[in-house]
Amino acid sequence: MDYLLELRRRLLYCLGFTAVVFCILSFYANPLYELLTKPLLHQLPATHLIATQISAPFLVPMKFAFIISLMLLMPLFFYHLWSFVAPALYVHERKKIWVLLLPSVVLFYIGFFFAYFVVLPIIFRFFVETTPAHVELLPDISLYLGFAMQILFAFGLIFEVPIVVLLLIHFKISSLEELKKARRYVIVLSFVVGMVLTPPDVLSQTLLAVPMWLLYELGLVLAKIFLGAKDATIVSKPE
Repeated sequence: MDYLLELRRRLLYCLGFTAVVFCILSFYANPLYELLTKPLLHQLPATHLIATQISAPFLVPMKFAFIISLMLLMPLFFYHLWSFVAPALYVHERKKIWVLLLPSVVLFYIGFFFAYFVVLPIIFRFFVETTPAHVELLPDISLYLGFAMQILFAFGLIFEVPIVVLLLIHFKISSLEELKKARRYVIVLSFVVGMVLTPPDVLSQTLLAVPMWLLYELGLVLAKIFLGAKDATIVSKPE
């Protein structure tokens, strides 16, 4: 029962921090949402977003403020998750997981901001330039939030690919040579993941698939550097 009490305590701690941070950010909900719309409005300086529901101008920025609260507190969530499971692990297991935990969080943030500063402007520029004549593009405030967050979180997730590659090799699930030979399948898988994680347009899928494949290649390079030739090429065989 002690571990249940510990879990409850840590969950309440995380919920409390989330509530505090969200309350603070709620006062800045509109400026935060304006930041989210900049990649679009930069391509459409003469236009604006519309709201098709009466409550949307209030609820949508608040929803985004809550999402940002969760993102800012992600390291705290991982810390409490780690503190809860660490006592059940061996010392060498703790070291291995801890080494990967911080890079995982950092890579997610990098992927998120890469999508914001690079990918979203490319996507919106493409849509603006291909809009038929005499058609005015007026995105809905709610739909824009869903579209943008889908792209941002998708890139945050695919930036974890190098970590996945390192784990596959380190735990002898696969070898470096096997993963190198699987490149053609990874490329296909990248486009499949792009179809699942991004909105249904070819540009978004391609912009996600190509970085995912490049991150896979980066994972192979990092495996050779940090795991060494021996660890990267040996795979445990079933007895």
